[in-house]
Amino acid sequence: MTANSLHIDHLVIAARSLEEGARFIAGKLGCEMSEGGAHPLMRTHNRLLNLWGGVYLEVIAIDPGAAASESPRARLFALDDPALRRRLESGPQLIHWVARVDRPKVLTRWQAQYPARVPPVVHMTRGENSWNLTVADDGTFPAWQAAGDGLLPSLIQWDSARHPSATLPETGIALRSLTGFHGRAHLISEQLAWLGASDLMRVEVTDGAPSLVAEFELPDGSIVTIGEAPMRPESMETEVATLADTAKPARKRVRSKKAAVAADEPALEGDAVSDAAEASPASADATDAAADVPAETWHDNGQ
Repeated sequence: MTANSLHIDHLVIAARSLEEGARFIAGKLGCEMSEGGAHPLMRTHNRLLNLWGGVYLEVIAIDPGAAASESPRARLFALDDPALRRRLESGPQLIHWVARVDRPKVLTRWQAQYPARVPPVVHMTRGENSWNLTVADDGTFPAWQAAGDGLLPSLIQWDSARHPSATLPETGIALRSLTGFHGRAHLISEQLAWLGASDLMRVEVTDGAPSLVAEFELPDGSIVTIGEAPMRPESMETEVATLADTAKPARKRVRSKKAAVAADEPALEGDAVSDAAEASPASADATDAAADVPAETWHDNGQ
């Protein structure tokens, strides 16, 4: 993967309705969201919130006013999945994230060469904006060896000269960190390394359900978390309890992030650097790695 070719584009929060999602964000971050738009192909719509550094937050929901289709395709981000719909009954959820592919790498060419690693690419437009987004034919989340569950990013490449986020009101809110928890964390780390995105999200192992947790820094310096970290494995809980009983200082939880091993990948035609051997250099801050995003583009991305 070409160095520095992937950046956090946006985070995806799913809700049963845009109103419910917007109330959730206002309660968490203290900001009103901007109107987004409808995605006719996906029969969804969204609202948006600008974050520092060109990253943005998207609330997405099924659009009840979408036109009927004789042969509708599956909605993106697993929004048709009954299990996800049951999750949303308890409130809006941070379900996914999207990474931006910068040129000179061409997303459509990359996908054609590695279809087992990169899902199909769907071209989308809205107004003067256009982009390509990876969306599985059945609408499910990207996965590697059946491990994904929203932790592996969808990939987006903007065609528009100006990123839509440039038109969104400033909020002064920054994405501080993104962490994914998964029972097969080594596979998540392996695919992130192959993509060149290991520096964009921390990965930890869990005995619980897969989940995403994002930390935001507000203008006043306070930290807000969206997403819920799963329970610690029983072995860790036992260790913590033992330490407490003996009045010893608690040890920090050991992260089980495994070293990502990038799969060999031949250089893409037109790429200046071989994709396979190069991993993105570690970023001082996941926020700084995020790329500017156009405000309107989010809409057809499934945003």
